[in-house]
Amino acid sequence: METDVMYDWNLGGSGEEPLRRVEIHEEILRDGIQCPSAHDPDIDDKLEIVRLLAACGVDTIDVGLPGAGPRAVADSQRIVELLRDEKLAPRPTCAARTHAADIRPIIEIAERTGVPIEVMAFIGSSPIRMYAEGWGEDRLEDLTRKAIRMCAEAGLPPTYVTEDTVRSRPETLRRLFVAAIEEGATCLTLCDTVGHVTPAGVRSLVRWTLALLDELGVRDRVTVDWHGHQDRGLSLPNALAAIEEGVDRVHGTVLGVGERVGNTSTDQLLVNLRLMGDTTRDMRPLHKLVRKVAEAVRWDIPLN
Repeated sequence: METDVMYDWNLGGSGEEPLRRVEIHEEILRDGIQCPSAHDPDIDDKLEIVRLLAACGVDTIDVGLPGAGPRAVADSQRIVELLRDEKLAPRPTCAARTHAADIRPIIEIAERTGVPIEVMAFIGSSPIRMYAEGWGEDRLEDLTRKAIRMCAEAGLPPTYVTEDTVRSRPETLRRLFVAAIEEGATCLTLCDTVGHVTPAGVRSLVRWTLALLDELGVRDRVTVDWHGHQDRGLSLPNALAAIEEGVDRVHGTVLGVGERVGNTSTDQLLVNLRLMGDTTRDMRPLHKLVRKVAEAVRWDIPLN
């Protein structure tokens, strides 16, 4: 006879549906190694990391920022070729500023490999970022439209990334989101770039964004991502709050490697999703993955 050996207050008789599966986007090879304390691995290490990420069920991988220079172009293309030739499941993405000089190398890699790379084009949207850049909303909208249009006309799926979304005015976000969608954006990425937001703020922002997509009648063709940082120690609960509110994909880096105190930890996120009912991913390669990343980027794994 089956016997219950514990009572789970996490369930609490709420009657809620089981956790739905969301996509995981891995940033270790771009946002992660942007950390000044992290080593940029050689290409063989990057390829092995990609294989292990695929084994763990990660859905998309940022393979680099080709606009950074020749090595970034070469490494990004080699990773895309690996995903294609070994028929690995993760889809490749590349990061770019909202400038043609960053987007053009991605288009060229896509043409050489025959792979439709997702372009994640980013721009600061908060008042403090606009002040730092000396830009107004007209300038932001112009850059947004030109960048997203360039991706769409090349046949590449554009993701529009507003840096510091969590400290941006709703009227600014609405203007920029509408512009991006009109030019062909298929995904909006909401960012806590400096680790400012709390779970309550995440919920408010995600609800507002989804309501806007419903109002525009595009929820069936525009997805929403969440990208968080760890400055207040809240990146994991923020990611889980974003998932509960309805985002489609969450970004992270293995071991949380990233600028300042880091990004959302992909390994912690995967484990928590498993404990919350997502059994679609294989956790067995996870230990090997984190060890490999630690070795490749020269990062110490905490003793605890």
